[in-house]
Amino acid sequence: MAYVVTDPCRGVKDKSCIEVCPVDCFIEGEDQLFIIPDLCINCGNCESVCPVSAIFADEDVPAKWVHYIELNRTESDRLLAAK
Repeated sequence: MAYVVTDPCRGVKDKSCIEVCPVDCFIEGEDQLFIIPDLCINCGNCESVCPVSAIFADEDVPAKWVHYIELNRTESDRLLAAK
């Protein structure tokens, strides 16, 4: 299990989540943040500080945003490769 950043983050990128993440598993995309699933330790710190309620445990992602589970993986991989 990993946490997932979903649609409410688009255009917001508040970054409160980055400040509380003990393992630095966030990566910034063009219009939102993403979680690198292989680095996420499932601590849940980020979920409670997100001001737009965009972060969910992957098993709790609302059905309308379930595609964000794969999007976090593919976008974080793409962004890491571009570094």
